[in-house]
Amino acid sequence: MAETRALSPHLGVEVTDARDLLDDTVIARCLEALKWRGVLLVRGADLDDAGQLVLSHRLGEVVAPGGREIFTITLDPAKNPSAEYLKGTFHWHIDGTTDPIPAKATTLTARHVATSGGGTQFASTYAAFESLPAKEQERYEQLRVVHSFAASQRLVNPNPTEKQEAGWKTVPARETALVWRRHDGRRSLVIGATADHIVGMDPDDSRAVLDELLDWSTQERFRYHHDWQVGDLVIWDNTGILHRAMPYDPASERLMHRTTIEGEETLQ
Repeated sequence: MAETRALSPHLGVEVTDARDLLDDTVIARCLEALKWRGVLLVRGADLDDAGQLVLSHRLGEVVAPGGREIFTITLDPAKNPSAEYLKGTFHWHIDGTTDPIPAKATTLTARHVATSGGGTQFASTYAAFESLPAKEQERYEQLRVVHSFAASQRLVNPNPTEKQEAGWKTVPARETALVWRRHDGRRSLVIGATADHIVGMDPDDSRAVLDELLDWSTQERFRYHHDWQVGDLVIWDNTGILHRAMPYDPASERLMHRTTIEGEETLQ
């Protein structure tokens, strides 16, 4: 039977004894822990690609762009043609904010780790929202925000060429609620690198609110920092958990394999 321990007061749980990670009972407990704790860690899971895919399919439908269910995370362009865009992952973000239905969850396994740096940080926007004063919660629930791929890329390259800017804009922007209310009543903040501006608000005021909310949500009490070891498996609830990679040498052999689980609830 799987045994667990909390990773931090507000989020995360480590499976400390999962002798059969694919057992039905273990999977059920992992899904429950993921829902309420946001981040699930299995140290030394040592799953190969086949094992990671088996687990991922037990969690839900796996996204397979171009027929590929495993995505390679590396800054080496020889191994990943999208390596340049991955530099945007050094900023806090939620995946899929420009999609009608963002991904439900992400699984990540460590194949190689950086000698220095290269950890991953997570922050719960569920806990952050719940900890806000009631009047602020009410205020933010009235606001809508525009998310765009361009906004996240400008954090990496604030002075793009016209060609780069045009390329970024091929991904349509999307207007969403600032506070995502789930079918079960839970609420989280939809913020991060893709949050471009709040609808109908002065640009400077909009930026100030978004920056203030990001600072609030990523303070230490809502955050967990993971230093990777080869073989680690981490799964997180992409809908309410911000994440970012910590800087590391681009020449590092750091290599992660990722799967993405299809979302289930529309972000309106």
